[in-house]
Amino acid sequence: MTEPVEATQTERRAAALRFIVCLGIVSLFADMTYEGAHSIIGPYLKDLGASGFIVASVAGVGEMLAASLRFFSGRYADRTRAYWTITFCGYAMNVIAVPALAFAGNWQVAALLVIAERTGKALRGPARDVLLSGATQEVGHGWGFGLHSVMDQTGAVIGPLLMVAAVARSHHFGPPFLWLVFPAIGTLIALTVARVLNPNREPKAKPQASQILPQVFWVYVVAAGFLACGYVDFPLLAYRFESAGFFKPATIPMLYAGAMAVNGLTALLFGRMYDRLGLNTLVFGISGRPGGGHSQCVLLGGGLRSAGCLFAFGDCQCGFDE
Repeated sequence: MTEPVEATQTERRAAALRFIVCLGIVSLFADMTYEGAHSIIGPYLKDLGASGFIVASVAGVGEMLAASLRFFSGRYADRTRAYWTITFCGYAMNVIAVPALAFAGNWQVAALLVIAERTGKALRGPARDVLLSGATQEVGHGWGFGLHSVMDQTGAVIGPLLMVAAVARSHHFGPPFLWLVFPAIGTLIALTVARVLNPNREPKAKPQASQILPQVFWVYVVAAGFLACGYVDFPLLAYRFESAGFFKPATIPMLYAGAMAVNGLTALLFGRMYDRLGLNTLVFGISGRPGGGHSQCVLLGGGLRSAGCLFAFGDCQCGFDE
């Protein structure tokens, strides 16, 4: 009786791993799209007449919506259980918003498209994570999400590298957004394939029970909020790089690609550590944070110093967050 049980467990684990890889391919194409856009949106807004304050505001509001709206989209997904539909709708907003940036005639339109793309991320995030978490139960949450993050970050590296070629060819930041229509469409194709190949990968309904979150959860939320205040988003950093002439235009997305590579590698490392050490990993990661120092270093330093701080501090810690 032991062998059939072990065979069943092995099959479940293999099926779960295949599903994680399927969703990883989806995220690879998706990250090619929006991280490619993220790598040049700061200089692009500058070219459209936006000030540094406007760039910071657009990036900040976009990230705030991408994080805060997840609460509502997550509750909606749990209530309707339309996880696949919500995931499709969220990714579809990428297909529309990101390539449309090429046709934005002013920074106001571009800002609305950036916020629309971030809203799409908030919409799909919780629903996709529910689908993914069911599979990671079979292989280990840290390893499963870490593997997904590596594929996710692979797209986050390829997308900006694609922008390097596009900016170098066009010598402008607007036309390269059209190049991103291909990975955007690839996202929906890969998601459709993942759904077709995994028709039974649907979370089982669980009885709804009122749950009081422990006090430590709120302490962690407050701590995370304070830590986030010390970080400056890359669009503002890219705006600074372009305004100060630290780097050539095509070099800016290349810097972002390198930062995303560090992010992906550290995410897999910390995922493994979490499976073995549990919450002690959080203590290790938080104690290693330089606070807001890396942001001041990047904004106030010269070209090479800024790039070094970006790699050494910012994205190692982002990998820990993943």
